[in-house]
Amino acid sequence: MSKHSKKSKQDLGFGIDIGGSGIKGAPVDLVKGEFAEKRKRIPTPQPSTPDAVAGVIAELVDAYDLPKKTPIGIAFPGPIHHGVITSIANLDKSWAGVNLPELVEEATGRHAAAINDADAAGVGELVYGAAKKSEGVVLLATLGTGIGSALFVDGHLLPNTELGHLEIDGHDAESRASERVRGDEDLDWEQWAERLQKYFSTVEFLFSPDLIVIGGGVSKHHEDFLPLLDLKAEVVPAKLRNAAGIVGAAWTAAND
Repeated sequence: MSKHSKKSKQDLGFGIDIGGSGIKGAPVDLVKGEFAEKRKRIPTPQPSTPDAVAGVIAELVDAYDLPKKTPIGIAFPGPIHHGVITSIANLDKSWAGVNLPELVEEATGRHAAAINDADAAGVGELVYGAAKKSEGVVLLATLGTGIGSALFVDGHLLPNTELGHLEIDGHDAESRASERVRGDEDLDWEQWAERLQKYFSTVEFLFSPDLIVIGGGVSKHHEDFLPLLDLKAEVVPAKLRNAAGIVGAAWTAAND
């Protein structure tokens, strides 16, 4: 049985999604794969240093009456190597080299695990959502400010893939095909789909996925652009939407 097809070891986890403008958290029902209580959001402190963010995480955790053994999962906007932040784009530069689980465990007194935010969304979709029970190679692509990616082989995550930064025709892929670019350049669905076709055709050539799951807020408009794509893989919209990162992070911590 693959890692991400197992039932969770417990029924409740707590997920945190760290962003450049806001930090969100919620208890997660790990049986159903949904929030157990309403999500709370606190603006990201400025400067967004590790200690300041850890303080916000502790505040979010303390806002709920959680059992002492509830683990904390953190979805982080950057690559993570064995818990350590290797580089950072939209938070304070002092994050580089920080062991995130250790930081959160010290701040909360609870077991913690950290995962890249796109990977967390992928875990959420694989365990509970559009890719549930899928075998083979599964790619989650989140279309938003950039293009996030999560890649799984028979339920096992290949972390930190950053496939939005593939160079295609001399351009960083997300600089041509992200949802932000669609809005900035006022592209209609057909024009944007042409760029997505180029991107996903390249990814398909490199990785031969069996299933591609499209996430990000624009996925709610999937009927406007997914039918315009011509790919060998099955392409489906994400199911968990904005909950995927928090749910996937909580599952990761509970199974760490």
